[in-house]
Amino acid sequence: MAMIDMISRGRLVSGWVRGTGRESVAHNAPPPYNWERFQEAHEFIVKAWTEPGPFRWEGKHYNYRYVNPWVKPYQKPHPQIWLPGVVSEDSLKWAARQRIPYIMLATKLEPTKQAFQIYHDTAKEEGYKSGPQNLGYLWKVHVDETEELAEEVGRKFVQGPSNPFLAGNEGTANQALMRLPGLTSRRRVLPTMNAATANRGGVLSTSYEEQIENYTIVTGTPDTVIPKIRHILEELRPGSIFFWDGDGAMTHDDQMRSLRLMGQEVIPAVREIAKELDLPSSFDINPATGAPFEDTPAVAEVAD
Repeated sequence: MAMIDMISRGRLVSGWVRGTGRESVAHNAPPPYNWERFQEAHEFIVKAWTEPGPFRWEGKHYNYRYVNPWVKPYQKPHPQIWLPGVVSEDSLKWAARQRIPYIMLATKLEPTKQAFQIYHDTAKEEGYKSGPQNLGYLWKVHVDETEELAEEVGRKFVQGPSNPFLAGNEGTANQALMRLPGLTSRRRVLPTMNAATANRGGVLSTSYEEQIENYTIVTGTPDTVIPKIRHILEELRPGSIFFWDGDGAMTHDDQMRSLRLMGQEVIPAVREIAKELDLPSSFDINPATGAPFEDTPAVAEVAD
């Protein structure tokens, strides 16, 4: 990752995902140690990014006799770390304590607001004020040339090939794999937990019509999509947003039409809305300090 950051001259943003039960099964990793392993991996990688080597790492889960990180990141002290999630309250509070932006993934608006408030409350306990720069939100958005075409293609979000760890082509969650014992505390879960099984079709999931109604899917022409995006920004106030498109049974042509309209009309409008609503991103305001990045250099000085 440090090499990528050097080659791109500081454009790397690292997303750190704890994963679900299906990843533990795929990697043959004991679920009860998932949280411990994640935290130790974070400490190890940050040390490799920020401290000179060689050094020795003897942890509970990882042991390396000789670590010599000869490539250092271009960004100082290191690239941004973002933590996406849906279920674990422990993960969200940890992100707030570390002053790491937390990215919520395709969740309903009201539970997402409640989860974001937990982040803000934890930040207050830690002695700092969090803001939009500490939060992000991803949801499904498809833009098309007509309302009829947008609805036709939008329905493809819940059709087509799905994850092999989900039972059935339309993605009914396999609870035996998703919720392995010890993976996440059953008592410390976020209000958004149910979103973990609501992203696709299937018996346990949410229909296309319901997802349209609750804004976890947004479709339409630019004229109708932009006001819906504004509503979501007003409700959640995230500093970073991500549009999830081109999924399910969508074709290449479906994706390219949406990308073109996104670039030409939607994204420029959303940038202006973000300015109007005062939603700075973690590229504008340092989530760790609350200061504008122009006042706190985040990249290394490189001689011409």
